[in-house]
Amino acid sequence: MTAEKKRLDRARLSLEGLSVGDSFGQMFFGKAEVMLAMIQHRALPAPPWYLTDDSIMAIGILETLRDRGRIDPDYLAKRFARNYQRNPWRGYGGMAHHILQALGQGEDWREVSPKVFDGSGSYGNGAAMRVAPLGAYWAGDLETLRSQALLSAQVTHSHLEGQVGALAVAIAASWIWSHQQAEKLDGQAMLRDVFELLPDSETKSGVGRASQLPLTYRVETAVSALGNGTRISAQDTVPFALWCAARHLDSFEEALWATVSGLGDRDTTCAIVGGLVALNVGDRGIPDAWQTARESLTDWEACPN
Repeated sequence: MTAEKKRLDRARLSLEGLSVGDSFGQMFFGKAEVMLAMIQHRALPAPPWYLTDDSIMAIGILETLRDRGRIDPDYLAKRFARNYQRNPWRGYGGMAHHILQALGQGEDWREVSPKVFDGSGSYGNGAAMRVAPLGAYWAGDLETLRSQALLSAQVTHSHLEGQVGALAVAIAASWIWSHQQAEKLDGQAMLRDVFELLPDSETKSGVGRASQLPLTYRVETAVSALGNGTRISAQDTVPFALWCAARHLDSFEEALWATVSGLGDRDTTCAIVGGLVALNVGDRGIPDAWQTARESLTDWEACPN
């Protein structure tokens, strides 16, 4: 098996987990008391579980790696725009609609991305939600991973926080794949290692808090300390998602049930966690019933260039 094939297989495994997590999490939007009761009783939603923008944009990452062997930002922008145009109802945020519509009209991402939010750029969680497959693809090559993760974020997120969120998730994916042969992974060691490799930022500070928060604490405690994505920012999404993944690196089901119980931006937090934990548990560790319930990825992978 070639090195390129191995990289793509890792990325596809991460996408499988990400998309199952995404589609699972988005089924739990509704009245909080109803959702929490379902979660408490481990009541799986009725299928089908539909993909959201988290998965669709992650597919764009994988398509670019497949077709270019690296992140070509111009090509990635076209993949994002093309996939958006196919199904703009997938749950994209308001600013994402603006950016992707502009890219679809042929505007340059270098001009579009920095202008949003009065020129500050986006620090949303969108770059982080889609990047785990890239971290898997470049696992073990930290220098390349760093530059590629940041480049993948810049197409839509010119703000440092949005970029650091993507970098944190990509580094976590690489760490998990690189340590998967261990008898039991040390989740807090993962959090500490990710923290050490991030540029100074609010997102880094949040990951630092996550690394000091015992993994035995209640999810509600973690939400109060780290956020849960309610603000849709990298700062209040990535630390919580990494902490949830670190808690249950050896169980996809436990990781996702814990993550969704935090509510907040639950499709995105579950997408991040699913994309990470899958790299340790493998395809067999993702429940068959969950994969069957999730909307098929085949049509997307087969779409013509």
